Amino acid sequence: MKSITMFETSWCPHCKQAHKYMDDLMRENPNYKELDIRIIDEDEEPELANQYDYYYVPTYYLESDKVHEGVPSKEIIHSLFEQALT
Repeated sequence: MKSITMFETSWCPHCKQAHKYMDDLMRENPNYKELDIRIIDEDEEPELANQYDYYYVPTYYLESDKVHEGVPSKEIIHSLFEQALT
């Protein structure tokens, strides 16, 4: 299983939507609840966030590879979850 890192901010509407998609997907497929997902709020951990190359939130990394940045869709997150399971 591969790890996922998500960068977000508490005030971002797209981040809130991403969390809704993630929750929906986890209800649809309980295996996704086992994924190793680290969520980093860039406002709370700026030094850590600044070590990564991204501009928009939410941003997802799979292991060390950036796989999505910006406005998410349920399909994008589903694909990410599937990649993480392999």
